[in-house]
Amino acid sequence: MQNVHYHFRFADGHSASCAVTADATETPADLPDWTALERQQCPNCPLRPASSPHCPMAVRFVPLVAIMGKLRSYDQVEVRVDTPERSVSKLTTVQRGVGALMGLLAASSACPHTAFLRPMAHFHLPFATEEETIYRAASTYLLAQYFLSRQGGAPDWELHGLKASYQALQSVNAAMAGRLRQAVDEDGAINGLIILDLLAKALPYSIDDKLDDIKGAFPTGPGVG
Repeated sequence: MQNVHYHFRFADGHSASCAVTADATETPADLPDWTALERQQCPNCPLRPASSPHCPMAVRFVPLVAIMGKLRSYDQVEVRVDTPERSVSKLTTVQRGVGALMGLLAASSACPHTAFLRPMAHFHLPFATEEETIYRAASTYLLAQYFLSRQGGAPDWELHGLKASYQALQSVNAAMAGRLRQAVDEDGAINGLIILDLLAKALPYSIDDKLDDIKGAFPTGPGVG
């Protein structure tokens, strides 16, 4: 994964930054109590405290909470996202800006339930629309099935696994929202996660419809394919 930097400039003039690096296994020395695995552990979490004392997604969120924990969701913020190839800027609300960064942090974490999102984190697209997210998620999943078939596995061309993964992610988001309520004073970070959760809830049921809408962009007929 490429290194990504999120820069926030708020209406009162102060600014903050958060760097997302490729190493999702690095654990800071002093972690807050709300990152403990047993604190609001997801009901579908396969990890055990003996081997994983801290929730890997919560650990990934620590720098974000440090700079966003006292911000209100509706405050205005200018967000600039820098990657080695380009910079993307957007004037938006805290909850939208935080939601974009949270999506990257979650997808690049060592959480087993976000493993299917890691290729999308590698090619991060800030502020993606629902249609763009479905296009990217479906394309990434189908490419994974192609690689699986090349290795002799049984590919899932009907996207059943993708839908199941997003459904499992809903439990993760609900438990993470409980963690964040213990960690923040305002609602900016929590509402950013809620936006992601709404998308996770909608995707399993809207993938087929959205793909039908996208289908018109692809040529069909003799000589194609």
